[in-house]
Amino acid sequence: MQRITKFAAMTLFDTHTHLYLPEFDEDRQSVIQRAREKDIQQCILPNIDSESIHQMKKMKAEFPEFCRMAMALHPTSVKENFEDELALVYQELKTGEYIAVGEMGIDLYWDKSHYEQQQEAFRRQAAWALEFSLPLIIHSRDSFDEIFALMDELWTPKLRGVFHCFTGTYAQAEKITKDYQFKLGIGGVLTFKNSGLRKEIKDIDMEHLLLETDAPFLTPTPFRGKRNESSYVALVAQELAEIKNSTLEEVARVTSKNATELFNL
Repeated sequence: MQRITKFAAMTLFDTHTHLYLPEFDEDRQSVIQRAREKDIQQCILPNIDSESIHQMKKMKAEFPEFCRMAMALHPTSVKENFEDELALVYQELKTGEYIAVGEMGIDLYWDKSHYEQQQEAFRRQAAWALEFSLPLIIHSRDSFDEIFALMDELWTPKLRGVFHCFTGTYAQAEKITKDYQFKLGIGGVLTFKNSGLRKEIKDIDMEHLLLETDAPFLTPTPFRGKRNESSYVALVAQELAEIKNSTLEEVARVTSKNATELFNL
């Protein structure tokens, strides 16, 4: 059974977590304290849609040194009213409060009926990332080919970001990191017994990787099935160190450098 190792004199970042959701309303302070005890210095809170903005901002106000925010419309929230939602996203981005455009992307797992609207939302939010000189946080569930087509259309060397919760193949990882020069967000799936992700990223250089939890979702082993939280990014770091035949210190150093540079932390 894996254990969470206490990191001494190290710094980690949870580059994708939804700690503002109701799942944390009863013990948010304790969740953040546990994260700090595992040397997580900061977390990034990606927005979902108009209903999540208030809670996200409230958490940022309560924990200003620990939390940074990203603003976008999540693909599963792209519905008939997506134009109104996108207008709000743009107004928020204009405030300068955000360090990334996210979480945006294409999701064909839950609902394919708004695929064309998801494509339009992707194009506009990618354009805003360029306009505001911010990185993208891309959601890519069951949609790598569709996103690659959009990226081939939209990509310029100034467009940067991360494919959040990467669970693809080595070939897809190579395309993302080489063709688009984007990072890969690695989370709890890496620790799953039946996951092929270990093999797929074994030969991907750590300079392309970020650590994340996607809390409260995708909880790593040995807590799978329970609520995820930011302190568990330490488990992902530990797993990555074993896969890379490296040390926890080196994983923390490289992934923290990657996060700091991409998001200007």
